[in-house]
Amino acid sequence: MASVGGGGEPSIPKHPAEEPERVVLGVDPGTAVTGYGVVVRRGSGTLSLLECGVIRTSSSEALPVRIRQIFEGVQEIILRFRPEGVSVEDVFQGKNVRSALTLGHARGAILLAAALRDLPIAEYSPREIKSAVVGTGNATKDQVAYMVQRHLRLKEPPAPSDAADGVAAALCHHLVSIGPAL
Repeated sequence: MASVGGGGEPSIPKHPAEEPERVVLGVDPGTAVTGYGVVVRRGSGTLSLLECGVIRTSSSEALPVRIRQIFEGVQEIILRFRPEGVSVEDVFQGKNVRSALTLGHARGAILLAAALRDLPIAEYSPREIKSAVVGTGNATKDQVAYMVQRHLRLKEPPAPSDAADGVAAALCHHLVSIGPAL
């Protein structure tokens, strides 16, 4: 297998017991507030929060400007943390058509930012995220935030709730794709 990179030096293989860290960016799309969370699973199986927050846009701006801001915000997070994949909350079917279409624009910006970096994208419904993180698909926002806090051993739940939902999306992907940490 060819070595990629500068200098032509062969890469040194990791010790078999050393498992690489796995970083996932979770995103809760919204045109006004997009929540995100970056969660890492270390080789030992321990899950840790690297960062969470929100990308805010102004309702006084035109929709294309807001979509660009979401795209650029997600791109910046991807460049800083270099995740292995992106977990995105899917559109909730119960919303009205207009809000679902608007939310679809935000999701498109997020998916494009990930696709341009050739990142695998996992999409989960709100019910799937709640079920993976809390144990029931009918969990409240407070229950999700509390269980995110418990899973990641945080002193307090991530805030605001949009950030907690982004963290929950990343956490869901870790739990579903690998299973719970031991």
